[in-house]
Amino acid sequence: MTSPRNTSSAYQLVVRADRVLIDGAWRSAAIGVRDGVIAAIEPVDALLDTATDITLAADEVLIPGIVDTHVHVNEPGRTHWEGFATATRAAAAGGVTTIIDMPLNSLPPTTTVPALNLKREATAGQLSVDVGFWGGAIPASVGHLEPLHVAGVFGFKAFLSPSGVDEFPHLTPAQLTAALAETNAFGSIVIVHAEDPDELDAHAHPGGVNYADFVASRPDTSEALAIDTIIGAVRETGGRAHILHLSSASALPAIRAAKAEGLAITVETCPHYLTFAAEQIPDGATAFKCCPPVRGGANRELLWEALLDGTIDIVASDHSPATAQLKVGADGDFARAWGGISGLQVSLAAIATGALKRGIPLETAVGWMTAKTSAFVGLSDRGAIEVGRRGDLAAFAPEREWQVDAEDLLHRNRVSAFDGSSLTGITTRTWLAAEQVFPAAPDAPLRGQLLSRPRGR
Repeated sequence: MTSPRNTSSAYQLVVRADRVLIDGAWRSAAIGVRDGVIAAIEPVDALLDTATDITLAADEVLIPGIVDTHVHVNEPGRTHWEGFATATRAAAAGGVTTIIDMPLNSLPPTTTVPALNLKREATAGQLSVDVGFWGGAIPASVGHLEPLHVAGVFGFKAFLSPSGVDEFPHLTPAQLTAALAETNAFGSIVIVHAEDPDELDAHAHPGGVNYADFVASRPDTSEALAIDTIIGAVRETGGRAHILHLSSASALPAIRAAKAEGLAITVETCPHYLTFAAEQIPDGATAFKCCPPVRGGANRELLWEALLDGTIDIVASDHSPATAQLKVGADGDFARAWGGISGLQVSLAAIATGALKRGIPLETAVGWMTAKTSAFVGLSDRGAIEVGRRGDLAAFAPEREWQVDAEDLLHRNRVSAFDGSSLTGITTRTWLAAEQVFPAAPDAPLRGQLLSRPRGR
């Protein structure tokens, strides 16, 4: 129910719900937002002077907007794969209010300040949610990273194996060590795609439609060895590293030991690794191809356990779209299909569904995608419902069941491994700084803003 009132009122927006996620627990409350910032948390029936008063349905909860720290938008240069307009609309529809864009697969990649400026210019008039940027660490930019840091990137993405695009070459172990030493000197972070190139070469994929052959071509050892390399480089330099999209549970003991040692290492995994299992993926189903790959069901359960015990810190989508031709136009051949899963719009619902199946409280699962992701990138102004934080909010119906139809998703190319998945929980409304961005009126002004690394990060 929405009740419009005069715009000179004390609050820009009030949202009332019987279940609001506050301090990690549910409580009934009325949330008052003024000038885009949460200004009051009051009893649910409090009389508040507001321009817009919304009461959520009994089956809806109010949560902070999702902060997704791993999204490939691909604009400029590969906007036919994805672009800022489509990606941010899809984000808003999934309860995501902030994304941090990866430095590839755009052209040029975000490895220089001029390339970052092109990215920022490309966003003009297109953003439904807030957007920040990662920089890139490639062999040519190591030793020259600080200007991008000063320009506001949140850190530096690196690969230890071929990235899949020629303009973003991978680092050797020595170059990774140099990048960590360099970023440590000015207080930044290197986020790393962790697969060992020698292991990949030793298990080169022969091509074909067999999914098991594809998984075998990117074995657990490729992740474990690369993560050992990262741990060693962090130990040597004192730098800070983040392991991207962990898919293999085989690396968890080494990560636990590194954290116990006090090394500055954080880890993420992704909804597709927590949802799917290799034994359930049909041969030729290249929509499921990603690198590192989706592994077996027993491995998946170990990833959930590692989230619960804190070994894995956060969940991010790794939304990595491409055209339908690149993704599913290779006659089922996993060697020729593009590796990447489009999951931005369904990430929250997928994680909520997986948590429900395992008896994990929704508030715990939401925390991996809000409070913890915002803390990871230093965005202390969002990620929680508390006075002084931004009014980035999502209404979510955790008991509503629905089936994903890729044709209904809002990213540019309607191909997704989640197509046909039965999920429990769906975003019903999203607000960015108190302005409703989903569902949005056709003529509504776009509200997304560009973000820079907070000072002191």
